[in-house]
Amino acid sequence: MDELLIERAIEALLFAAAEPISEADLARRLPEGADVAAGIEALRRRYEGRGVELVCVSERWRFTTAADLAYLMTEEREEPRRLSKAAQETLAIVAYHQPVTRAEIEAVRGVQVSRGTLDVLLELGLVRMRGRRRTPGRPVTFGTTDAFLEHYGLATLADLPGMAEMKAAGLLDLNLPPGFSVPDPTGLRDGEIEDPLDEGETPEFAQDFLGEEEP
Repeated sequence: MDELLIERAIEALLFAAAEPISEADLARRLPEGADVAAGIEALRRRYEGRGVELVCVSERWRFTTAADLAYLMTEEREEPRRLSKAAQETLAIVAYHQPVTRAEIEAVRGVQVSRGTLDVLLELGLVRMRGRRRTPGRPVTFGTTDAFLEHYGLATLADLPGMAEMKAAGLLDLNLPPGFSVPDPTGLRDGEIEDPLDEGETPEFAQDFLGEEEP
């Protein structure tokens, strides 16, 4: 075979290959007597300094993007972080019962709130520490943020779905027990039951949320 034809044949094989190819594999595909090593070297020199280069990886050859242009191949994207069922339940309780303490969240859910669950909500900016309840121990109270409203497309807390809307969406059983009601998130009792956090005060979450992680 003509040297240029060998070079072109190797180029075609490498271009179409799904993985690096060894010289032995290339030789098996080319006519007997073809100088594969010379063809590879000629091809390597031809692509040297180009956007795509011929490189040897573990004794196998392949085309790859030039190292100095690798940054062009990088794509950054935001992957939405999915909330666990525990986090969704906790967020709903905070939204409808705020300002709410850890103990009150646990009373509604019926299980102990883990540090990890509220850590995630705080980290995502969906929940914030509002203040301290005017009760013994002065526990930290939690509420939702503007980011929570933006994330769920709500203008105000009054736009949270009520009982009728939840029933229509299939989120509530049609046969609810007598006296069941959905809390009114707009009926907040700000100054009456809690004091704002002191300026610069950022309570350590671990101090307020002790206990084992939820399974």
